[in-house]
Amino acid sequence: MIKAVLFDFGGVIAQEGFREGLKAIGRRYGLDPDLFFETARDLVYSTGYVEGKASEKVYWETLRKTACIDAPDEELRRDILDRFTLNPEMIETAKELRRNGLIVGILSDQTNWLEELDCRYGFLRHFDVVFNSFRLQKSKKDPSLFRDAVKAMGVICGEVLFIDDIAGNVERARSQGLKAIHYHDMEQLRRALDEMLRQE
Repeated sequence: MIKAVLFDFGGVIAQEGFREGLKAIGRRYGLDPDLFFETARDLVYSTGYVEGKASEKVYWETLRKTACIDAPDEELRRDILDRFTLNPEMIETAKELRRNGLIVGILSDQTNWLEELDCRYGFLRHFDVVFNSFRLQKSKKDPSLFRDAVKAMGVICGEVLFIDDIAGNVERARSQGLKAIHYHDMEQLRRALDEMLRQE
């Protein structure tokens, strides 16, 4: 029986501002946007920023040196944060699940930006628990993070449904015994949720 549902943030609860913002930066500086995004994505892990082991300042300094761009921190972060816009249908889905008695949470490889975005949009109040890699010092690349989240909620792995737009994260969640949905769009998610919850 599913007792808890965990949502990823970027790409699920909100538009993927990290990816789209970085691609926009790459285009502005005459770089291949996909390659620039891949470089910046890899650095958010290799610098330790996404796990709270390095500061945002260190991340931007490393990215500037690696990609040979000269944009200031504020310009770079604005390009990203302004593109994280909430998906209101996803918020309503989370609220409905919560009204039906399920634990509803966020499990995301995010940074200090998650709290900043909450100050802007006020979405965290709709969730019972928040597992942010920046605060936990562990990312979804480490499968044990899923077990940590399950234990913190006081349930077992088979009672948790995880929703993410990245296939690798979905696979790692399943490897730990969680049920999981690889999110593509709201219509697909509604069908998958209805099917899974009917089986319970």
